[in-house]
Amino acid sequence: MKQKIAFALIMGIITTGIISFTLISINIGFTDTFYKIWFRSWGLAYLVAIPAILLIAPQVQKLVDKFFEPKQPENEYE
Repeated sequence: MKQKIAFALIMGIITTGIISFTLISINIGFTDTFYKIWFRSWGLAYLVAIPAILLIAPQVQKLVDKFFEPKQPENEYE
């Protein structure tokens, strides 16, 4: 469980930082207030992303596991 929480925290920092930086630079450009807006948006995105990662990721993992679960070999004699 500790590994899942650590993963969520680190992944949240990286993804929210990249996405918020990209979207703010596209939408407002590199103005004098860019970093202030970016850090505020990054913080808010991080607060939303962490619970989402912790709550949604297990369900997504189950879905992916279903898509890739090994198929049972067909019995030749049935």
